[in-house]
Parts: sequence; C-alpha cells; structure tokens
Amino acid sequence: MSIVTITYLQMLSRDRIRPRPCPDDRFAVREATVKQGRFNRFLYELVGSDWMWLDKLSWTEAEWKHYAESDAMRTFGAYYDGSPAGYFELHSARCDVEISYFGLAPAFIGRGFGGYLLTAALEEAWRMNPSRVWVHTCSQDHPGALANYQARGMEIYKEERVPL
Repeated sequence: MSIVTITYLQMLSRDRIRPRPCPDDRFAVREATVKQGRFNRFLYELVGSDWMWLDKLSWTEAEWKHYAESDAMRTFGAYYDGSPAGYFELHSARCDVEISYFGLAPAFIGRGFGGYLLTAALEEAWRMNPSRVWVHTCSQDHPGALANYQARGMEIYKEERVPL
C-alpha cells in the first residue's frame, strides 16, 4: 500500500506574496467569465492527467456544470499564444479562498510559467478580500509544486499521510 503526503499551505496577508514576473509576454491569464462545466473538465484533464487527479474523472456533465457554475467558483485559464497552457480555480467559502486546482499543461512545465501563474492566482484570490488563502498539494503532484507555493510566500500549516 502506498502512502501519500498531503500538505496544506496558507497565506494570511496579501503582503506575504512574493511575486514572480511573467517570463514571456506571450503567456497570459484570463478569467473565464462565462462559466462552463465542460471547460473546467477539459482543463482538469489537461493539467491533471500526469498527476493522478482522479477525484472528478467519473463526474457526469451535470456534476461538472453544477461545480463550475457555482457562485463560489472562479476559473482562470492560462494561455500561450492563444493555446491553453494551464489554469487555476478559486473557491470562496466564508472568509477563505481556496486555490482548489492549479497547474500547467505538460507542454508548458519547466518553462518558468508556474511561479507567475501562482502569483496571478494569489493576487486574484486576495482581490476577493478573504482572511486567508489556502491550498493543498500532495506527494503525487509535480515535484516542484510545494517549493513553488513556499517561494510565493505560502506557509505549511498541516501535513497528513494517507493510504493511496
């Protein structure tokens, strides 16, 4: 049986953001202002397929629609020369904003975009005026994920080990 480590990180003040500049002006982040479950599903599969994102693979179209069209959900796509390059989702609940999904498409990993994309996610999250922004990652995610979260100013507040 495999054990997975889940690491929870948070940021309690927007002043803690350590921004990373955009390495290429062909890379852009835009909010998907027309909410569409199929679009979220596409991004989830594009970004998560290499990292064992399995929790939503069996969802029906109706479940995706309900999820993506929630008032609490905001989706941002990352594009390189117009091509999908990654995304993040922000989910607001009470006084918190969770970066619920975050990542780059395989073709864009290792090109310096992750730090900038996370900077954009944190800045957008803080525009929602929460008391904290949080995220969780696990040992199945990209090996640089945890370091990126910490480099942008997020701090670990909890770790747990669970069977896979």
